[in-house]
Order: sequence, then C-alpha cells, then structure tokens
Amino acid sequence: MAPMARPRIVDDPEAPPADCGPAPVTVGAAPINPPLRTVIERFGLRADKRLGQHFLLDANLLRRIVAAAGDLQGRTVLEVGPGPGGLTRALLASPAARVIAIERDPRCLLALAELAEAAAGRLQLIEADALSIDLADLTAGRLTVVANLPYNIGTPLLVRWLDRLERLERLTLMFQREVAARIVAPPGSRVYGRLSVLVQWLCEARSVMHLPARAFVPPPKVASSLIQLTPRPQPLAPADKACLERVLAAAFQQRRKMLRASLRSLTDRPEALLEAAEVPPTARAEQIDVAGFCRLANRYQASIGEASARPATPSASGTDRRSRRGPAADGA
Repeated sequence: MAPMARPRIVDDPEAPPADCGPAPVTVGAAPINPPLRTVIERFGLRADKRLGQHFLLDANLLRRIVAAAGDLQGRTVLEVGPGPGGLTRALLASPAARVIAIERDPRCLLALAELAEAAAGRLQLIEADALSIDLADLTAGRLTVVANLPYNIGTPLLVRWLDRLERLERLTLMFQREVAARIVAPPGSRVYGRLSVLVQWLCEARSVMHLPARAFVPPPKVASSLIQLTPRPQPLAPADKACLERVLAAAFQQRRKMLRASLRSLTDRPEALLEAAEVPPTARAEQIDVAGFCRLANRYQASIGEASARPATPSASGTDRRSRRGPAADGA
C-alpha cells in the first residue's frame, strides 16, 4: 500500500479562511460541471439541521480528506450523507473504482443524480437511512468508508459498524470534535470512556485533521475532526464483547468512583474480580487500558460460569421452609 498522505492540520479557529474559490473537479479527464455552489442554488439545497447536515464545500479541504483516506486505487468507497456531493466529487476524482453514496434527503438525491450520470457507472446512489443498511447487501467485497457523517447518526452508526468490521478495510470519518476526541482518547484522558475502549479494542484509531466550525455551511456550534480507523486483524486482547460491554457500562457509569465501588453494580465481590484481573481496586475506570478491561471481562465471564455451576440454593418458601422447621412446625 502506498504511504498515507498527511494533510495539514486545520485546527486554529482564527486562521484565515481556506480558499473556497472554484477548483476544477474531474471524473477521469472530464471536469464536473456545473460548479457545486451553482448546484446548491439551483436545487435549493439548504442544510437541514433535523438531519444533522452541515455541508463541506471547500474543494481544497475535500481533496485533503480524500488524500487522508489513503490508497483508493480500485477500491469500493462508501460515503454516508453526501448532501450536495462535494466530497462525492472529490472521491470520483480519485482512482476509486466505485463510490456508493447513501442519502436519505430526496432534495440532495436529485442533485446527486446528475453527478451519477456524469460518473458513467462509478457512482451508485442509495436512498435510505444508513442505520438501516446491512453492509453485506452493498457489495461482496470489503468497503473503504470516507464520510462527513451527519452529526445525529455518527456515533450509533460507528457502533453498528463495529459489529461488521470484516466488511470494512478502513474508515476515514468526520465527527464533532468532542466525539472524535473520545474515540481516539488514551487511558488517563478525561474523555477516555466506553466508546474509546470499544473502538480501540477492534481498531487502530488516530486523529487526522481538525476543522473549525466556519469550514462548514452552515457553521455548526462546534468544531469537527477527521479520524481514521483501521480494523485490527484480531482484537487487541481476547474478550467476549457482551461481557466487555457490561463491564464498561458498570465501570464508566460513575467514572469518578474507584472500581471496587463502581463494579458493585456488576458483582457482589468486586475486589475478588479486580484481583483476579490484576487491576488495582483503587483505580478509576479512566486509568485502565483496553487490555485491562479485557481481563476484567474475561474474569467476569468466568465468574458467571462459576455461579451457574453451583448447586441451586434451596428456596425459602413452600415445602423447603416447612422442612427446615421440622415436624413440630407442621403441627403448630
């Protein structure tokens, strides 16, 4: 694989605006016309906040995002929430074999239809809610995801994709900056949490680029960040996902408490669980790395098995209660 391009980090809200002038975008050798802003005006495409839409129109930034996605030669790229098609155009100008764009806004689909016609079979449009799409229905091979995700579905969509990583080669995703920070946060960070552990357990995660709010139309109330996730061949450490999720829920529910206290919602013997997992009982959730949480999940799973293997305790009602009272009790 060719070395991954490293775009300039745009993280200064006071920096001069990026060049938003018209830059030619081509599909193959042919330029895509008309310009993006003309398309937006012609179709009356105003971002709908109910759909979490914030359009990114700067051609230079869009090219940087595509460059950050790495080698797209011959790959099938999945884009979610293309809106008027700014990022879609940049993807079509790359050597990607095909772009699959999922969009639920019928206004945008009308504009994208013209782009699909110009792309001569390289752009497939799907009108749907991305949360309802099974990746296996899109293509037989693996997908490379490049998307400026709608704010209102970004996190649930990522959590859903974590269960289908065998279908994904690489994900380059735009999130609200606070969400992106949680995803890539290391142990010890104040924003390290359940999402950090789950994502980093299954993927290598890194921050690529920060964008100020004014890079978008309309400007959101928060800044955004581009991150890249590369699925690991195997999870970082062995663990049952359901048990890991239960441990994380208990540990981070009251993140400022010591684990010997926060894990009482999970087991009546938290100190024994922590000792078996070689985790200090006085540690807090944000101090435990991914491998440590996997050890806790494994010990928790083992404790469940041990509990189910124990003989059932006699019931405190009915004939059992009478038998413990003895014959005299029955005749009272």
